[in-house]
Amino acid sequence: MSGQTSDYKDIKLSGKIEEDIALFKEIFKKDSVLRVKRLKARKTEKMDCALVYMDGMVDSEQLNDAVIEPILTTDVQNSSGDITEYIENQVLFARDVKKLDNLADIISGILYGEALLIIDGSKTGLNIDVKGWRTRGISEPQDERVLKGPREGFEEAALLNLAMIRRKLQTPDFCTEYLRVGRRTGTLVFICYLDSLADSAMVEEIKNRIKKIDIDGILDSNYIAELIRDHKRSLFKTNGSTERPDVVASKLLEGRIAVVVDGTPVVITFPYLFSENFQSDEDYYRNFAVSSVGRMLRYLCFFLAVSIPAVFIAVTTFHRELLPTSLAISVAQLRGGVPFSPFTECLLMIFVFEILKETGARMPQSLGHALGIVGGLVVGQAAVDARIISTPMLIVIALSGISGLMIPKLSGAVFYYRFIFLFSGVFFGLLGYIIGISGMIMHIISLNSLGTDYTASLRRGDFQSLKDTLFRASWTKMLKRPSFNRNIIRKSETK
Repeated sequence: MSGQTSDYKDIKLSGKIEEDIALFKEIFKKDSVLRVKRLKARKTEKMDCALVYMDGMVDSEQLNDAVIEPILTTDVQNSSGDITEYIENQVLFARDVKKLDNLADIISGILYGEALLIIDGSKTGLNIDVKGWRTRGISEPQDERVLKGPREGFEEAALLNLAMIRRKLQTPDFCTEYLRVGRRTGTLVFICYLDSLADSAMVEEIKNRIKKIDIDGILDSNYIAELIRDHKRSLFKTNGSTERPDVVASKLLEGRIAVVVDGTPVVITFPYLFSENFQSDEDYYRNFAVSSVGRMLRYLCFFLAVSIPAVFIAVTTFHRELLPTSLAISVAQLRGGVPFSPFTECLLMIFVFEILKETGARMPQSLGHALGIVGGLVVGQAAVDARIISTPMLIVIALSGISGLMIPKLSGAVFYYRFIFLFSGVFFGLLGYIIGISGMIMHIISLNSLGTDYTASLRRGDFQSLKDTLFRASWTKMLKRPSFNRNIIRKSETK
């Protein structure tokens, strides 16, 4: 056999306890954490049984109190009918017990922290939920910190993450469906949505895409995101991702679908619109007027981040007449003695900035701050004094880099389009830059996410469509949900 759980789907328990124990020991013969505990009721010799589980995956105290002690002290002499059903309904205190006879399902349960109870003479086993692995604990996500609002974040256990979402959406309308993905990992993937809001066709499409995944293992939600997203080669992502339960709850309330993957704190959401790249979690916990200013600044920073180097190179190389005379003279004087061309100088500076940014992100937090100060101030000033780079170029790259940090959700697109526009500008001047940015806009307009227009919220000119895009309107004015909902009415109009 290939070692996959599905290899055992046609194998059943034999009903003979010695043979069944030998079967599990053979399957897990090289797994030293498999435990097999033989049990017999003290009051009778009628019932011979065994527990099969993985050490470290179960809660030992719960296993003792809910399973072992009740079995050892039970009296089954007066029981009639199926002994397995009697044990399930009358003896065990566990929170969840499943009767299984298929070996593939039984193995999946054992590997997920359940204990299997085998009873001699019965071809049906009881998978008992006694999961007890340790978790990291609830803490605020490092990359999604807010000054106002909830401070809790997801952790790696999917069931706990689902409980955190359900605590915010206390309605029977909240639905969860699960699939197992990965030939060897059998990772649990939960699809969450509000039944009265989410489009049923979208839900089915998500499930069909996940079912088609054929891969050895799923270790993070990004595996799922890359495999099921639209436009896989686009620099703009068409799925959302977050580690915050409040964000997922808000997305579900807008009719979106969330995909929770066991083993990772990152939850992905569909559909995803272009305007969501510029939304901050904190926008909805502050005054709408203040949040709107930050929202508009992020749109501006996106175009500054990808455009400033290209426009500067194009103007100083091809269109010097567009500069005021005093500024043109100042730039020429400050470039005196610099050995590189503006284009080469710009490339070097962008690479240095990206190296510093990546190193700062990978270093411990305290060292990252020190690195930023040393790299940004000391090295930058020393390079200017040594006439290796010019002051105007340093200002241009610094402004472009800082603008890019304002929109972390578009960091990949900013990195590549900055170079695309730069090459367009250095070869064709402002005409090349205009062609490049026109191509980017046309590409954005052509995208879709789960059949939804990527720019749906921007292309319609009415106020209700723009209420949460370029700015954040007050809650009294946000009367409708996005257009892909089954029920677009969010609230009645305030009189």
